[in-house]
Amino acid sequence: QVQLVEAGGGSVQAGGSLRLSCAASEYTLRNKVVAWFRQTPGKGREGVAALSAGGTATWYADSVKGRFTISRDSVKNTLYLQMNSLKPEDTAMYYCAAGFRGGDPLRETNYDYWGQGTQVTVSS
Repeated sequence: QVQLVEAGGGSVQAGGSLRLSCAASEYTLRNKVVAWFRQTPGKGREGVAALSAGGTATWYADSVKGRFTISRDSVKNTLYLQMNSLKPEDTAMYYCAAGFRGGDPLRETNYDYWGQGTQVTVSS
């Protein structure tokens, strides 16, 4: 079974940084579109950042541009999300996504595989 496991979440003050990781098992992230989403209670998953299969293109939600960076370590088969200058509105459960079907890389319905999420809480 494909498994994605996120780690690195936690509680930080506004302006702080966190680095999330997503380790994949029984699935290779190399040469595939991958992404990070986030979700708050009562809402659907919001596309935060995505990385093209070749690793040369990225997509970011307007709300995180200039603050978040998505990257991949193909050797470790791990996806990362570096989050800097965190704001309270970044508080959410963060999920990595794989199994891209095509289309908009920041649309949650375009992915087949999801991790269980890691909680990020940003206080004022």
